[in-house]
Amino acid sequence: MSAVPTWAQLVYLLCAVGFILALKGLSGPRTARTGNLIGAGAAAVAVVLPFVYLDLDHLPLIIGAIALGSLGGVLGARRVQMTQMPQMVALFNGVGGGAAALVALLELEELGHLPASAVGTFVLVATAFTVLVGSVSFAGSVITFAKLQDLMTSRPVVFPGLPVAFAAALVGSVVLGWLVVDGTLLWAGVALGVMGLLVGVLLVLPVGGADVPIVISLLNAFTGLTVAAGGYVLGNVVLLVAGTLVGASGTFLTLLMARAMGRSVPNILFGALKGCSTLGAGEASDRPVRSAGPEDVAILLGYADRVIIVPGYGLAVAQAQHTLRELVELLQARGTRVDYA
Repeated sequence: MSAVPTWAQLVYLLCAVGFILALKGLSGPRTARTGNLIGAGAAAVAVVLPFVYLDLDHLPLIIGAIALGSLGGVLGARRVQMTQMPQMVALFNGVGGGAAALVALLELEELGHLPASAVGTFVLVATAFTVLVGSVSFAGSVITFAKLQDLMTSRPVVFPGLPVAFAAALVGSVVLGWLVVDGTLLWAGVALGVMGLLVGVLLVLPVGGADVPIVISLLNAFTGLTVAAGGYVLGNVVLLVAGTLVGASGTFLTLLMARAMGRSVPNILFGALKGCSTLGAGEASDRPVRSAGPEDVAILLGYADRVIIVPGYGLAVAQAQHTLRELVELLQARGTRVDYA
């Protein structure tokens, strides 16, 4: 853990304020672009700042890694289709959780060389937490990416003994975490990370269909918590604040999405383990389907004084934006006020 100069801490604090303003801007479509730019600028300053006040080793490797990651991020963001945005978010989120776990393991290796009296218990707890939850977030995000990208079935995947295996993995994680806190053992930290990967896979496999985006939001909150805990271990204010923001916003988003579906988060995560079907499992329905064109819908809405359109993920997947535009033009020709939420 390196000491951070006062002026650098102040700059980090300004970056944290930028993250808060960015989150506020992202709360509405009109200010989303500005908020995104503020957040990106604050993140760029936070990344560059350590090069200013630290005497870093292996500088060419660090710069090369940043360049390679930036290239991959730019290409992925420019080429991804809007209907593939959830899986891109899942992949980027998983990379963040995995990176936090690796940083915590490196910090654990350094802490192992210090006297036991010089290492606080809470620091070790935060380190173990970062390794475990970061690994869970990484593995779970990879599975959600594979489900949404059709690299594997999007239905819930269950097998005999899954609840027992999941419970055993959780117990093993607790035991390994205790070994990390009690003895600052690097091998226990590595084993804890591997156990976290197993927990992440077993956690997400039983989730399917429309429930997958909710799990992505939950794993995003997990990543935020790991970054916050890693910021405490490293003594970095901007990581602590940014991780807390991501964790809190991801948790609220998960609860709101689950509430909008009339579900609970435990039911989404563990409903398939109890043998009951879930609304998001992608089961076929034999209910009749009624088709209607823009003219038919315009007639149904013709007596409305005002119509509010709320575009969603289903609209994007169906690529119905042109049909929706025809509907809007028909309504406006009838004198109906049309707004977008």
